[in-house]
Amino acid sequence: MAELENNEKPLRKIADAFKELEATVNSQTPGANVEVAPFSRACSLVSPLFGCLGIAFKFAELDYVAKVHDIAEASKSIRTLPIMLDRDIEENRVKKPGSHTRNLLRVKRGLEMVKVLFEQILAAEGNSLKDPASKAYAQVFAPHHGWAIRKAVAAGMYALPTWAQLLSKLNEDETSARIQMQSYITTSAPVILYVEKLYHSRELGIDW
Repeated sequence: MAELENNEKPLRKIADAFKELEATVNSQTPGANVEVAPFSRACSLVSPLFGCLGIAFKFAELDYVAKVHDIAEASKSIRTLPIMLDRDIEENRVKKPGSHTRNLLRVKRGLEMVKVLFEQILAAEGNSLKDPASKAYAQVFAPHHGWAIRKAVAAGMYALPTWAQLLSKLNEDETSARIQMQSYITTSAPVILYVEKLYHSRELGIDW
């Protein structure tokens, strides 16, 4: 069992971190807002998942990691996500490349992609991840990507790990992996919705 002790269990860390975020989002405390630091920390735990999916999601991994890093840096001077958006609005830089608001929207899509991927994996049968990954990409990322990226992703789908290989990379057995994935699906949903509401309440929209 030495190998298990030496290897991290990213799925469990992700599940635990999003349980905490969900608790904040669902708390009935007036003015309870998600803080930037724990949010960016939870998002950073998701990063290894993109790496485990191989070349098909390399673009997502690079983009996601960079955006999460930016939000983590922002947490040093900005306490909550609403304040982060409002500051960009005040400075008229919401949609400018590199703005925290633009980066948060990209991170939100990354979280959503993983959620849909897990849903598809749990609903699928067999050892191939091509169908679950293709559906998740088509639903979340494809509408925002140009032809060249979509074509590269489609080609990369043939190099995805199998379900068994993914379990090995994540250091999980099938039963525990399914439990942790379901936990993330359940807890990430209100967190994703919370972020979307921040944009809608400020009339920023989420399709840009």
